Amino acid sequence: MELIQQTPDLSAYLAADEAIDHDHPRVRETAARLAKDATDSYDYARAAYEFVRDTIPHSADSGDPRVTWRASDVLEQGTGICYAKAHALAALLRAEDIPTALCYQRLAHDDGAGHAVHGLVAVRFHGHWHRQDPRGNKPGVNARFSLDGERLAWVPDPGSDELDYPVLHAAPHPAVLDALKAAPDRSYLWRTLPTEL
Repeated sequence: MELIQQTPDLSAYLAADEAIDHDHPRVRETAARLAKDATDSYDYARAAYEFVRDTIPHSADSGDPRVTWRASDVLEQGTGICYAKAHALAALLRAEDIPTALCYQRLAHDDGAGHAVHGLVAVRFHGHWHRQDPRGNKPGVNARFSLDGERLAWVPDPGSDELDYPVLHAAPHPAVLDALKAAPDRSYLWRTLPTEL
């Protein structure tokens, strides 16, 4: 699949906004701590990815009812669903001047009852975009940071009406952000997640 930049301006993929608030002290502090031990930008990107994937539980896996959407809140509260974790990773990467996009998949629910949009990121290295999924591993999910072939949590099954959206967004998709901001808790959010973009 060919990934398509929403805008040709790469600086848009370094910008801060209300969700990817990489100018926030919590994000800056976390980025500085991760960067301290990194040997180069690739090593930093891998460390930031593993930090978000492994130390911030996906709220559905942990049973946490809180809904986070702003990167600094995800880092502070230590919880989030896929979108929120993608916002946190994007903020940490952009804080170290690594162009990062938000991207999405449409996946079937485990019980087969409908679909939901899943969020991930893409990082730009060596003139190309590389998708990464910081959702968090669990039995049956083994996502890894890779610039040599995708190692995502899920590969969409076209037979189940699943798909990869090719657009690389500079900011969170409005349908995603609206659902997160309107949800008082995760059970409400689960009923209002976007089913397509």
